[in-house]
Amino acid sequence: MFENPFRIRVAHGLLIGLGAVAFGSLAQAGEADVVAAKYTRATDGSYRFDVTLRHADAGWDHYADKWQVRGPEGVVYGERVLAHPHVNEQPFTRSQSGIVIPEDVKMVTVHAHDSVHGWGGAELTVEVGD
Repeated sequence: MFENPFRIRVAHGLLIGLGAVAFGSLAQAGEADVVAAKYTRATDGSYRFDVTLRHADAGWDHYADKWQVRGPEGVVYGERVLAHPHVNEQPFTRSQSGIVIPEDVKMVTVHAHDSVHGWGGAELTVEVGD
């Protein structure tokens, strides 16, 4: 019996194409971006950060899952873990209180993380202090 090589090639190409589409949908969301960050200072000197992220969350397989406030040399002063995807809420803002930043630190950077790409995307540098 004669096997049609064109049919085999098309089927193979279709499988590769479907795999690329499936993987592409995960990667399509890109990295999480910090689009805004503000802080308030408590009477005890600690900070509350309100951080706004934008990320094309695609569900539990790919979503913005945390943000950090970092100082010089990458020292982490605070972190907010995000417990679930925000598919239908973009951009979204979440807060974290009790962040202690040494008095001599005048600038911090807010970084976002997503479950596929890790740390990346737009970050924001914020001047802190009185």
